[in-house]
Amino acid sequence: MPEIKADFDGQTVICTFEMTPATASELMEHLQKAYTECISQAAGFLGAGLHMNDAQTRIATYSKWEKRGDYQAMLRSPEMIARNKVIATLCRSFEPVMYEVAADY
Repeated sequence: MPEIKADFDGQTVICTFEMTPATASELMEHLQKAYTECISQAAGFLGAGLHMNDAQTRIATYSKWEKRGDYQAMLRSPEMIARNKVIATLCRSFEPVMYEVAADY
């Protein structure tokens, strides 16, 4: 699991997925495969964590990248474009947002 540190100079991405309990397990499986087979192999990838809420209506992913452009290049790869099309069918919405760590405790 990546450490959260205020002096981190790379890119942090938090992505939230909204789905129903009926698709939660399948969506998590697709996300785990994407991280294992594609995302974790991308240039600049440093680490990630995947989280599901108790109600199985939301998944959040947290990933760290060396540079903002590394994350953007991974998203633009043909493999991730194809994977995201499938992922989009399993959830109501998903939104990746890039962040800078403001503080750590």
